[in-house]
Amino acid sequence: MIGVITNAVAVVLGSALGLLFKKGISKKITDALMIGVGLCIICIGITGMLDGKNILVIITSVVLGTIAGTLIDIDKRFNSMGEWVQAKFKKKDSSGTNVAEGFVTASLLFCVGSMAIVGSIDAGINKNYEILFTKSILDCICAMMFSVSLGIGVMLSSVAVLVYEGLLVLLALFLEKPLLASGAMGELNCVGSILIFALGLNLIKVAKIKVANFLPSLFIVPFVAYFFNWLAIIGVLNF
Repeated sequence: MIGVITNAVAVVLGSALGLLFKKGISKKITDALMIGVGLCIICIGITGMLDGKNILVIITSVVLGTIAGTLIDIDKRFNSMGEWVQAKFKKKDSSGTNVAEGFVTASLLFCVGSMAIVGSIDAGINKNYEILFTKSILDCICAMMFSVSLGIGVMLSSVAVLVYEGLLVLLALFLEKPLLASGAMGELNCVGSILIFALGLNLIKVAKIKVANFLPSLFIVPFVAYFFNWLAIIGVLNF
């Protein structure tokens, strides 16, 4: 769990630095910064989507995951959690920034990326923390930039990072067989990057996508890939 803890601490540190220096930055600059960061996130998403090799696995996973997420309405539950956090901080932090928005946006960004998924799985299966350590540095920088625009909610997202990546590490042993046997890592990266791309569109305000409702897709990918791989082995599919 050392990699997960390091990542959570990095988010706290980056957010603290951003909050420390945000006082001298005007709203005009923070708004422009938000668009710039959003565009960078879109770029990251597009790059990661190229990792996918089996489009059938990707489409099936996203469709099934979206149906499950929408039925459960994860987005509503996620925002309810953000609103609860916001209420605890009297709805606004001292600078007038929406705490819930910062918490939800940062939590999704730090959790749905391919490095969070692959790094946690690698830590669980191989006890290799290199990816999570690298992600910690990147998240520290992102948290610093995000907290300038979104406030203390970004710092609170460290709790989501700790819980989410911690659960992935624990689930890694259970997922090891379907992941390694079906070669699903590329598709897993691709689906995670699709979610990052959607989050980027939200940040630049060209769409309002309920990204959290897509989260089950990430957990479905290994099993869908394993199933299609089995179909290919017995000759039902050929790809």
